[in-house]
This record gives sequence, C-alpha cells and structure tokens, in this order.
Amino acid sequence: MRPEAGDTHDLTMATGSADVGGHPVRSHFNAELDQLRLQVEVMAVRVSVALDRMGRVLTTGDEALAQVALAADDEVDAMLVSLTERCYDLIRREAPVASDLRFLVSVLRVLEELERIADLSLRVVKQASEVPLLMADAPMFRTLADMASVAQSLYRIALDAWSSQDVGAARALAEHNRVMDGHYATLLEHILGLEGPGAAHLAVAAVLVGRALERIADHTVIVGERLRYLLTGDPAYLAAEVR
Repeated sequence: MRPEAGDTHDLTMATGSADVGGHPVRSHFNAELDQLRLQVEVMAVRVSVALDRMGRVLTTGDEALAQVALAADDEVDAMLVSLTERCYDLIRREAPVASDLRFLVSVLRVLEELERIADLSLRVVKQASEVPLLMADAPMFRTLADMASVAQSLYRIALDAWSSQDVGAARALAEHNRVMDGHYATLLEHILGLEGPGAAHLAVAAVLVGRALERIADHTVIVGERLRYLLTGDPAYLAAEVR
C-alpha cells in the first residue's frame, strides 16, 4: 500500500532512495538496509512468540511454560543489543541523510518498543502462580483474557504492517486500541468493587496483569505510529511516543 494521500515523502520500501546510476557502494548500502529491516522482523516474530506464550500462561497457569518464556527472553535482549549496534555502525560508516537516516532512527525506536513489549509479557508470565486466584473471579478473568487477546491481535497487525511496510495497517492500530482502553476501564471498575479478606491480594494480581496488557497495546501502537512516520516523513506521528 502506498503512503497516505497528501504525503510528500516517498520511500523505496522505507530503506532509502533508489541507486544512483547503479553505484556499487550505494547498492551495497541499500542491501544492508534491507537486511536490517528483515532482521527487525525476525526479532518481532520472536516477540510474537513471547506474546503467544504469555496468553497460554494466563489462560492455563502453566508454570513450566512460564519458565520457558522467561528463559527465551534472553534471545530478544541479545537481538536488541546486536541490531542497535548495527544501526549505529551504519550511521557511523555511511553518514546517512533524508529517508535513510529516518529509517535507521526509526529502527532504533522500534527495537526499543519490541524489547519493552517482550518485557511486559514477562510481567504477566510471572503471575502464573496467581492464575487460579484470578480464575476464581470469572467476570474479571474474562476481562483479562479479552485484554490478552486484544494485545495479541494488535501486535499481529503491527507485525504485518512492518513486514509489508503498510501504512494503512499501521493506521488501524490506534483505532483498535480503543477496545483495549474499554477493557482496561472495565477491569479497574471491577477491582474497585472487590470486597472480602482476599480482595487486596486479588486486586494486586489483577492490576499487575491488566496494566502490563494495557501497556503492551500502547507500545504496539507506538510501533505503528513510528512506521507511519517512517513511510510518510510526517512528524505528527511521533506524538504517540510522548507519554
């Protein structure tokens, strides 16, 4: 999908301008940018796996799976370091300008958001032992399960948008996030109404899980808005990052 109507910036798959006269140095740089974009996608897929595990832990309380999820986070952290260093190396060597610089700076931000999403998924995973307690309150647990489903759906949209460099899909993220906001408001209202000797314990567990899921959605929207900035050059899309 092409950038939105009225955009004055045009990118070649968001990885720099076209080769000038087939210059071999330029061709090599473009190839490196394309490779970087694909590596970001690989990291994003790993985060998607983390979110899938998170969802299963939340719905089952599987503590063995929770340990697998916790151990796998090291892979995401390693990719963050490796790809961040790659971006800085390209900036140092190539001194990019215009769309190329915008791409590299945007990748740096997207990498941070992906790592943050993975970390937030672990906050949910670490509550595996509390899942039976959460399940005991059926209405609240349904809300949490719905929030996890929305978070995963939003992330899939963001991943597809990055893979296809689709500005339209990225635009849809903010609209879908309103569903998450509604679920979170419902959760908080329910928590405020909790009573009884176990209410405080249940409230803490629910807030930890619910807040993490809500923040996953927020960071996913930032990925989408950063992609819109990358594809259009419009700085208005950076406003979502100011929270």
